[in-house]
Amino acid sequence: MWIIELAFTPAPERLAARPAHRDRLTALHGQGVVRMAGPLADDTGAVIVLDAPGRAAVEAILAADPYFTTPGVSVERIRDWRAFLA
Repeated sequence: MWIIELAFTPAPERLAARPAHRDRLTALHGQGVVRMAGPLADDTGAVIVLDAPGRAAVEAILAADPYFTTPGVSVERIRDWRAFLA
């Protein structure tokens, strides 16, 4: 699994792009790719947990969603996570 850590600024473009992004995450959740996702309580960022076979698959998921290149959104870290409970 993979943990995607995002950082946010208050850019209005981010808020405008968020509904389509959440729809995409919901569809990926239905496919079992997104295991968990959500903003931090203070809305300074978010965490997404993906079930993907490798870094290339993660990069493809990120590239397919314009939200990740929207002003106000930055991908801070992509971490390989070896969960033992899921």
